[in-house]
Amino acid sequence: MTNLRIGHGYDVHRLVEGRSLILGGVEIPWEKGLLGHSDADVLTHAVMDALTGAARLGDIGKLFPDTDPAYCGISSLKLLSAVGKLLQEKHYAVVNIDAALLAQAPKVGPYKQRMAENLAAALDIDAEQVNVKATTEEGLGFTGDGSGMAAHAVVLLEKTE
Repeated sequence: MTNLRIGHGYDVHRLVEGRSLILGGVEIPWEKGLLGHSDADVLTHAVMDALTGAARLGDIGKLFPDTDPAYCGISSLKLLSAVGKLLQEKHYAVVNIDAALLAQAPKVGPYKQRMAENLAAALDIDAEQVNVKATTEEGLGFTGDGSGMAAHAVVLLEKTE
């Protein structure tokens, strides 16, 4: 059996007025935010699903159901930290994370390093193990017309025991 496992995560949330925009644990000033039960941090959710998938832990809907009031408005970084503890219990170490945000606006270039640092800190890993990038979809689809944002993440885990 191999000691390496790859996981892929994908998440999407609708943009609405009256909510803060949180991406990778960074609050970004903008007129809209993402709708969801937690803080709706689409980037962190994609990373969590990639990690839980690689470790065969299910998904974030199973671990943190949106029917549980305990998770209402919770920081997704707190949830990511809980996923990190589960990975440690199952003897998995994060080798690297590559995450991509799909959004027409706002521009997030100035925030990407802080996002990577926040994700790494929540998992107690080095920020050099996390890459965050962003792209528009040239005005196409729900991300292109500004009605939502999406994120993909790919992770590599190593079994340590």
